[in-house]
Amino acid sequence: QVQLVESGGGLVQPGGSLRLSCAASGVGFSSYGMSWYRQAPGKERELVAVITRSGGTTNYADSVKGRFTISRDNGNNTVYLQMNSLKPEDTAVYYCNARRINGRVYSYWGQGTQVTVSS
Repeated sequence: QVQLVESGGGLVQPGGSLRLSCAASGVGFSSYGMSWYRQAPGKERELVAVITRSGGTTNYADSVKGRFTISRDNGNNTVYLQMNSLKPEDTAVYYCNARRINGRVYSYWGQGTQVTVSS
């Protein structure tokens, strides 16, 4: 079982930056691939960024490539999402996900943190 708590959201002007954090508790953080998703009002949840267990490989949605960076600190059981050059269309609730496969899929979600990009 993994519990995830996101933080760092807020209101920021277009062009600004935010860093989201997702703190994990429970067993075996380093055995989970970690992802950030987001969901805007009236839209489906979409994948934003993924990082492998070791942090050696990352992938991003085309809409955030070059602006967002996902990273992790396995020693502190935390995954981050650095968001730069924010746009109004980045406004959404951002969710952290932990996922691993061991006979079956284990997937856990945080409660989400609101990011609003507006002048």
